[in-house]
Amino acid sequence: MKAVESFLKQHNILEVESTLPYMTGNARGKFYPTKKFLTEDESKIPESILIQTVNGEWGDNYDDIVDPTDKDMILVPDPNSIRLIPWADEPTALVINDCYTSSGELHPLASRSVLKRILALYEAEGLKPVLAPEIEFYLLQKNINPDSELKPATGRSGRRETARQSYSIDAVNEFNPVIDTLYSYCDALSLDVDTLIHETGAAQMEINFLHGDALNLADQVFTFKRALRETAAKHDLCCTFMAKPMQSEPGSSMHIHQSLLDVKTGKNVFAGEKAGEHSDLFYNYIGGLQKFTPNAISLFAPNVNSYRRFAPDIAAPVNFEWGFDNRTAGLRVPDAPPEATRVENRFPGADCNPYLAFAASLACGYLGIKNKLQPSKPKMGVAAKDGDPVEVARSLEEALHLLEDCPEIKALLGERFVAAYVGVKRAEFETFHQVISSWEREFLLMTV
Repeated sequence: MKAVESFLKQHNILEVESTLPYMTGNARGKFYPTKKFLTEDESKIPESILIQTVNGEWGDNYDDIVDPTDKDMILVPDPNSIRLIPWADEPTALVINDCYTSSGELHPLASRSVLKRILALYEAEGLKPVLAPEIEFYLLQKNINPDSELKPATGRSGRRETARQSYSIDAVNEFNPVIDTLYSYCDALSLDVDTLIHETGAAQMEINFLHGDALNLADQVFTFKRALRETAAKHDLCCTFMAKPMQSEPGSSMHIHQSLLDVKTGKNVFAGEKAGEHSDLFYNYIGGLQKFTPNAISLFAPNVNSYRRFAPDIAAPVNFEWGFDNRTAGLRVPDAPPEATRVENRFPGADCNPYLAFAASLACGYLGIKNKLQPSKPKMGVAAKDGDPVEVARSLEEALHLLEDCPEIKALLGERFVAAYVGVKRAEFETFHQVISSWEREFLLMTV
């Protein structure tokens, strides 16, 4: 707490946003005057917010997961997470908390706790995961009517994009004022953002983060999403991390590059002893991702909309192939020097909770290492052709059944957490399932 106090005084902070990520990966928490934040003995918040659905309801197994009297949990700020908030009107700081039970243990339902649980398994093996996320998003015209289709934002030319503009410099420059603000915010927040590119969709961008510590990068993605929303609002726009926000445009992903370092030597354990070779651990890790990603897919695709991204003829993985420098495969091994040998998990959508997606991906790899699993042969050509079946779950309901049926993943993430996650997501699915779509009214109303 001394480090936090020093930061607040050094920057003359007047207000503190004391936050935590809940199930969706977005922020919950409290606002404090700095003096109150520094003098409060313990910060508490109801544990029930950890099992709130995206539409503000509660998991369907609420009484089985948390105490029905709605007990508090204790928030402990992580000094490594404290940042200045550049969009605030007065000097304001953001801090991310770990959640603890009254008995002093990390709360098993908190997203940060789940990731820390998996990282501890690697630490016990003398390994340190290194991750680098790439997150896609859309800039949109403001939309205040949920019954209206979303439209890409209009750039400085006044014309809305309609053509595919992958890697276009001019297309990015259309939004120069927005990008300048975004980079300014990222710099003030000490986010390790690297390159920004224009993606395939109209007004769709991708920003890459430098590789680093998994927990720190989850915090950065959590913070970046807030920064982008504030950026868009400042420029009278909207933005979205939905996996498939528009019918005619590609989906948005959050690819996760991952490698493992030997803690003692600092060497990348995926690299083989000879140039161009890979270690047994490398193949075991991929074997784990191949075997367990089907069961973990709901953590990479956590919303009802997520499954619109996994469809034939859409640039997203539909099976569990892997390959060297093969972007058509769900698991890609980029062409890189030995020290940068890594696996890119291309399944997560931009809508996922970064803490849970990181934890799930690392858990799958860990199971591969511990069980010495072997992957299939690397795919040399296109991983999925027209007419090939979609092997990935096609709905949130199906994905949740797969998670429930996997004792290995449940044991690593925590039985209570998985039960809570399934309860929350099943409640969201059932709420969504009650909505009658325009497609049903158009094609079924008078024809069945």
